[in-house]
Amino acid sequence: MSQPQIGIIMGSKSDLHVMQDAADVLKELGVDYEITVVSAHRTPDRMFTYAREAAGRGIKVIIAGAGGAAHLPGMVASLTHLPVIGVPVKSNNSIDGWDSILSILQMPNGIPVATVALNAAKNAGILAAQIIATADENITKNLIAFKESLAQKVEESAREMEGL
Repeated sequence: MSQPQIGIIMGSKSDLHVMQDAADVLKELGVDYEITVVSAHRTPDRMFTYAREAAGRGIKVIIAGAGGAAHLPGMVASLTHLPVIGVPVKSNNSIDGWDSILSILQMPNGIPVATVALNAAKNAGILAAQIIATADENITKNLIAFKESLAQKVEESAREMEGL
């Protein structure tokens, strides 16, 4: 594995069951990534360090997943010039996920966080790869093949349904 281009962070290890989808799709697309726990509330110094040093380590996009109050994506976005993609996670202490969605989605002007659907870490991984692909032909080719495979699956499903 070469130098990671995508940083995947989450507020708690309990979010891994969701955030693993981002890692899996990035691996499938040939994008190097790192993954770790960075809590905005329990380890703010770790969060500050991660956000401020990510670009210097070669990270191009940060995917930040968080549940409940979900401050991690916005706080990280306030500390870096890198694009941040927020993944709202439906957690045990969540209000059916709405608290996470709104905490990530409703950022003030000047501190954007791209926000995907609840528990949609796979989409966050795809979006991060699309951002990286603007400057990487190999990832572009991998994304095109990935999207073509999605279309093929729909065509196969349609043929199966029509044959019933």
